[in-house]
Amino acid sequence: MIGSLYLIPSPIGNLKEVSPRVLETISICDFLACEDTRNTNKLLNLLNIKKKTISCHEHNEIEASINIVNEILSGKTVGYLSDAGYPCISDPGYNLVKECLKYDIKIVPLSGPNAFLNALVGSGIDPSKFLFYGFLKSKQSERIKELEQLKEVGNTIVFYEAPHRIYDTLNDLFNVFGNRNICIARELTKIHEEFIRISLEEILESKREIIGEIVLIVEGNFSDEETISLEQIKDKLKLLIENKMTPKDAILAVSLLFNINKNIVKKIYYSI
Repeated sequence: MIGSLYLIPSPIGNLKEVSPRVLETISICDFLACEDTRNTNKLLNLLNIKKKTISCHEHNEIEASINIVNEILSGKTVGYLSDAGYPCISDPGYNLVKECLKYDIKIVPLSGPNAFLNALVGSGIDPSKFLFYGFLKSKQSERIKELEQLKEVGNTIVFYEAPHRIYDTLNDLFNVFGNRNICIARELTKIHEEFIRISLEEILESKREIIGEIVLIVEGNFSDEETISLEQIKDKLKLLIENKMTPKDAILAVSLLFNINKNIVKKIYYSI
């Protein structure tokens, strides 16, 4: 009998967010694949659990995924954990899922901690329609190109950012987007959790220290100029695909139609 792959969320700070279902699932797994065995073993030690762990991270995920799939095909039940939060969300795991699906292996995602959802619903910025973008490029010229492609999006945009780069990103956002309301959510679920609800202009003038794990929520473009919503992009993609266009061609067509970077349209396509 073929085994299964469980996608197991791990705490982003507060150990109490480990659910009974997570504990039960870990107990039935033959072994755990993880982004960093050291971090997962620390978590297991805190939970008083002993379980074999193997590495499956961004540098070895393709090779490791093949080995994990072979174990599952032999009947093993495997759990995958990234270091904090949800696998595949700006973390490894996607290649493993794709490899499993080639062999019709059952994928079982568990509910649990996710930093961007905590940040979004607590931000005070419209959460009804949003684009999760994740990390921007670290090189400024590439980051600005990404922001130029995003500045007309009329929905809330969610970024992850590192503390050592946060002010560089805030400066670029202000220069490309203009002055918008933002929320910087830091150290979520931890003792020093903080939501900084402020405008780009105000945060840049304050020069306050911002440390810890960061989620950055930015309001959409509400100018009088015509903006393109996520729903418009999704509707156009669906329409083209329903009319027998391949996803690849539909993504390119929508990119050209709305003058949006193809990689951004691809991200939106995979969120449908």
